[in-house]
Amino acid sequence: MSANLILAQVLLLVLGTLAVATAQPESIPQQLFRALIALALTFGLARLRPRAFLKMATPFWLITLGLLVLVLFIGVGTDASPGTKRWLPIPGFQFQPSEFAKLGLVLMLGSFFSRRGVYRKLISATFMIALTTALVLVEPDLGTTVLIFSLGIVLMYAAGVRFTNITALLFALTLMALPGISIYLEKHPYIFERFMTFLARGKPNEAAPVVGLDQIGMAHRDLTFGGIWGQGPDAPRYQYFADHTDLAIASVGFSTGLLGVTMVIFAYWLVVSTALQVGQLAARIRPMTPELHGASIMATGAMYMIVGQAVVNLAVAAGIFPVTGVPLPLVSYGFSSMLSMSMALAIIHSALREVKRALPAEEQTPEMVAAD
Repeated sequence: MSANLILAQVLLLVLGTLAVATAQPESIPQQLFRALIALALTFGLARLRPRAFLKMATPFWLITLGLLVLVLFIGVGTDASPGTKRWLPIPGFQFQPSEFAKLGLVLMLGSFFSRRGVYRKLISATFMIALTTALVLVEPDLGTTVLIFSLGIVLMYAAGVRFTNITALLFALTLMALPGISIYLEKHPYIFERFMTFLARGKPNEAAPVVGLDQIGMAHRDLTFGGIWGQGPDAPRYQYFADHTDLAIASVGFSTGLLGVTMVIFAYWLVVSTALQVGQLAARIRPMTPELHGASIMATGAMYMIVGQAVVNLAVAAGIFPVTGVPLPLVSYGFSSMLSMSMALAIIHSALREVKRALPAEEQTPEMVAAD
């Protein structure tokens, strides 16, 4: 297993526990228990070879689609987003199928492209992306929808689909989606209201919240009060909505300061560098087997699934993006996200070990042998 990935996961889980200790101290035991389960899940699944993930791709993806359909009938939402259906009520926690839909798409496209190639099968791959995206879109969950759709594009690129083909696909899908955009926004007006509030933030507007008293303003205050070393998790502070979920980075910054925020970013950098190493090593192996090709695709997709979502979450906290409602991977309080991201890390572990094994003996370093 990769020491860098283990370090990244432990850092994120520890900092996430500190965020919960800062925002909701009563949830610390539950968060610690969930973090241990997440670590055990990663260590257990990382022992599998990529071919095992590729074999389970189709049933896993179909199950996630079934859960996405089920949530439309019996799912529940939140008071902040009326009319939404995103979670399945399960005793002990609320299960969010869209978090596992991302992982299902990573597995499915990795398996599909490794078996069928990338030149004449774009219609089928596009259908898989569109179907998964559409089921999340109607919940509605626009932030996750954008992440899943962009994940599908990244997986196409990682598989070797030509950039010109991807561009043409994006152009065609945009044209087809235009007629439905206004209808979608009329049906879910809160999306447009959030966007307009974001644009009006900081401007003299009675409809906009006063800067400093809104959700993002409170998060900025926490980050500022944290300073370099932080105030500690038990320091007095104002409580506000999502300070342990979507805006967990603010709680991390308040309790651990700039040092903690830097460690979060460093942990995600470790995930990126490890996944890129998989692609670099795989490119040196000849001949490229379907299993190695699939492992490389899945590793890239798993990396984007984690880090792409982290970038969006941090951009929201910084006030660069409007509020989207996506959690900070392995840091925010949320068991579904924690489990799916831990499984994604296991895929990268497995892929890295597989490409190292496939390297010619003369190219394997003592560190690679020791890691295996």
